[in-house]
Amino acid sequence: YQPPAVGARQSDGLGQTMHYLCAECGVKVGINKGEPIRCKECGHRVLYKQRTRR
Repeated sequence: YQPPAVGARQSDGLGQTMHYLCAECGVKVGINKGEPIRCKECGHRVLYKQRTRR
């Protein structure tokens, strides 16, 4: 384990958008940090996180 250096900052993720798929209507939904987890099209609250591509 190595502690972070003094003065090192990690990004707070305010500008990052995570993409999810709605379980009800299948629409791709982009959600920013702090937004409610809800489909913008149908209002359904079950969203699936998309897999990352490596």
